[in-house]
Amino acid sequence: MNPWRPTKIEWITYFALMPFIDATLNYLLFGERIWHDVYIWLYSFPVIYAQGFISWYFHIVAMHLYRIWFPLMKQAVYRLVLLFFTHVALTSLTFAALFYGYDRFHFLGYVFDAHNLQISILAAVALTLIATTAWEAEYTITKWKESLAEKEQIEQLSLQYEFETLKSQVNPHFLFNCFNTLSSLITEDPKQAEVFLNDLSKVYRYLLRNNEDGLSTLQNELNFINSYFELLKTRHGDCIQLQIEVDKKYYNYLLPSLTLQLLVENAVKHNIVSKQQPLSIDIFSMPGNKLAINNNLQCKPANVHSNKVGLSNIKLKYELLQQTGFKVLEDPKNFTVILPLIWNHTADKQMAFAQQNAINLSPNQ
Repeated sequence: MNPWRPTKIEWITYFALMPFIDATLNYLLFGERIWHDVYIWLYSFPVIYAQGFISWYFHIVAMHLYRIWFPLMKQAVYRLVLLFFTHVALTSLTFAALFYGYDRFHFLGYVFDAHNLQISILAAVALTLIATTAWEAEYTITKWKESLAEKEQIEQLSLQYEFETLKSQVNPHFLFNCFNTLSSLITEDPKQAEVFLNDLSKVYRYLLRNNEDGLSTLQNELNFINSYFELLKTRHGDCIQLQIEVDKKYYNYLLPSLTLQLLVENAVKHNIVSKQQPLSIDIFSMPGNKLAINNNLQCKPANVHSNKVGLSNIKLKYELLQQTGFKVLEDPKNFTVILPLIWNHTADKQMAFAQQNAINLSPNQ
């Protein structure tokens, strides 16, 4: 804020009130003479107008300085108290100088009247307080808007950070499990380990490219999961099966990137995969723009270490996107995750909406 430059509303207030103040003062000074003495209009009106401008300008500068010294909304009481005493002091000084000056120089035959001086000061203070109310209302609204804008910016940055954090969690989670598989293969079947490593490099390049985006089309996700499944086949052979039945009309719909990979990975991680108990994973579309990922439930007897990234990661992404419909269903035989599919034409709007609404969530919730 420039303390020396009045705002638009302050200029408007001056030009709106000053003619009224000028006429009232001249009436208090000269009474009925203002209606027939042309010299009052030629000399006294311009003098008071000029003096009023000087007084108004000092009021404005003082108010701006108080705003600089006490800029916070909670400091408004200090600012208003100082403004009140400053306005009273400046108004009293201005009007006293005017009345006593006119009397001292017998300007246009004026004779000092203390009662009229008191009336003029009270009236001027009342008008100044009205103007100050308008000025302070404008200032308060401006600060409130700035506060909202700053809060919104902070929330957007926080939201973007959360979303980036969720995306960055996928790669370490993926690598951790793949390296465990590779470690086992090196001991059990070195040739298969070489094939697995070659497939892993291809899949990981795809993973890096797609994880840069928050959302991916269902078709891209299905293409990736087919490539990822080849890695699983290398390790488990016919012990794992994947069935995909998705209506092509959903191919252009969107979902958070690498969601299917996380769900398939978790299914393998937490269930028995053997010839006697093969793991079957089904991915199929459902009415209402939904996708289901189901696997037969055959939990490993030993506790499996989990860093709680998979399901919570996906759930948080949907919440950040303000998308409802994410569900986890479990019965003694099946484990199913329902994913809402996002219509492609609204993807940009969904991402913008997510960036404009802060959600105070933690990745560990």
